[in-house]
Amino acid sequence: MSLIVKGRVWKLGNNVDTDLIIPGRYLTLRDPLEKAKHALEAVIPGFAEKVREGDVIVAGRNFGSGSSREDAVTVLKTLGIKAVIAESFARIFFRNALNNGLPVLECKGICSMVENGDMLSVHFEKGEILNLTSKEKCKGTKLPAFLVEIIREGGILKKLRKELQCEK
Repeated sequence: MSLIVKGRVWKLGNNVDTDLIIPGRYLTLRDPLEKAKHALEAVIPGFAEKVREGDVIVAGRNFGSGSSREDAVTVLKTLGIKAVIAESFARIFFRNALNNGLPVLECKGICSMVENGDMLSVHFEKGEILNLTSKEKCKGTKLPAFLVEIIREGGILKKLRKELQCEK
């Protein structure tokens, strides 16, 4: 079964760091929903109220740079973001996203082919992105099968728990 995500675009620029995704002053909040209310608030005021389940973030270079906080991934997932497509990622964010079951894909030139509100279809195994609004296509870096499996299982811990239960 292929990993394909379809969703509405939220377009961001370059160097969106983890402190922009979830400001450090909110990391002490315990309730994930309360924490998520502050996601990207400095970049898109009211983002948490505007975002819908199934939306996709498209960004420029170096998305998720800064600290290694996993909260940056979990607040996006809590809000219903189904994927992040970027020109490039900070390695730690990329790995945190995969470990937590958030599909991510690098695609050079993606920002030039999308606008806020466009609808995308992203095929992760093939690395193919189709802008359903403009009908433009581009090719990103396809994810290897083992990473797709981690995402499909909901993250590395869920995958390992499932595998360990089968061994008993």
